[in-house]
Amino acid sequence: MPDTSYFRRDYGSGQLDDSAVASTWREQFDLWFSEAAGLDQPQAVVLATADAAGRARARTVLIKSWDDDGFVWATNYDSRKGHDLAANPYAGLCFSWISLERQVQVEGPVERSSAAESDAIFAARPRGAQLAAWASPQSQALLFGQAELQQRLTATEARFDGVDVHRPPHWGGYRLRPESVEFWQGRPNRLHDRIRFSPDPAAEIQGAWRRERLGP
Repeated sequence: MPDTSYFRRDYGSGQLDDSAVASTWREQFDLWFSEAAGLDQPQAVVLATADAAGRARARTVLIKSWDDDGFVWATNYDSRKGHDLAANPYAGLCFSWISLERQVQVEGPVERSSAAESDAIFAARPRGAQLAAWASPQSQALLFGQAELQQRLTATEARFDGVDVHRPPHWGGYRLRPESVEFWQGRPNRLHDRIRFSPDPAAEIQGAWRRERLGP
């Protein structure tokens, strides 16, 4: 049985002091993302979904944008994650910036982006990725292996030869609207800093968030 204790290390490169935490999750995320911007693919995030029976799945996607209303990514609606979200429109995100000893975990309901937002995301993709969105039967078995995928791509290239590639009807954006945003900073002896933002139902101001420290 493999022993991974050799790889264990303590954390201690930073801390998340209460007095230094921003007043909103958005401000804190913007700050941390700016500090992670020099890492490889800082916008990569693990997306966790569950199907109608509660069977969980996780995969890595690339976040396209975020604002006060949440985080946006795009995919094939007919993919496994698309089917999961159709049956159970709730998901979790985990940004893992290991070299900074940080994580950000986000949970909340998910909805499809507007057609205009999906069009804009698709238009910003490289042409090769646009063609692939048409050619790939995402999450479906390829009966004839890689050759089948190449044939589909060749046919798609011929279809759009000399013209712009428009967004497929089966492809578009999703937006997760946060109900919980947790910032995790590794600390010595596994006494990690965990700060969670969540909606405050007792607040007089609609849309106000409360901030609380969690045990590690």
